[in-house]
Amino acid sequence: KSANPQWREQFDFHYFSDRKDMLDIEVWRKDNKKHEELLGICHVDITALPAKQTNCLELPLEKHPGSLLMLIAVSPCTGVSISDLCVCPLGDPNERQQISQRYCIKNSFRDMKDIGFLQVKVLKAVDLMAADFSGKSDPFCVLELGNDMLQTHTVYKNLNPEWNKVFTFPIKDIHDVLEVTVFDEDGDKPPDFLGKVAIPLLSV
Repeated sequence: KSANPQWREQFDFHYFSDRKDMLDIEVWRKDNKKHEELLGICHVDITALPAKQTNCLELPLEKHPGSLLMLIAVSPCTGVSISDLCVCPLGDPNERQQISQRYCIKNSFRDMKDIGFLQVKVLKAVDLMAADFSGKSDPFCVLELGNDMLQTHTVYKNLNPEWNKVFTFPIKDIHDVLEVTVFDEDGDKPPDFLGKVAIPLLSV
């Protein structure tokens, strides 16, 4: 019930290659569970923003009244990575020792926002649902922790995909839940849901 909403949410997006990327933002209005209406779209060219500083942007919504006020900072990724099983970060004894020392008891209060380190090895899925007419699926896996999201590559035409990827996350809240979702890639259409598991960090 507001024409001037304030969300005050922070989202982290990770880029691991020098590619040209656009940040696409959509604003929706929801009347009830069934009815939604698009209120506008805006785009931000990430490569055009100055690095290592917070950029305050007021973005007009295309073809609709109103604008979005956003703070966008482009900075090097720290503590987040995607790697293959053979070169996973904790596989290096020196790096494992550095991480153990970083999170030892005597350093507990050095940085209150940096409270831990999570490494997830996504090996494979078994007996997935067939989402295509061919009796196969094109599955990929999405990992979400807080507002961080990383994903695997797509394995095409396979109900038993093997990804063999290692994901690392910095932990900002020990009460967060790791959500792992498997989707079927469907070209230009939204991906189909194939399954999900939720793992509270406190249970690890």
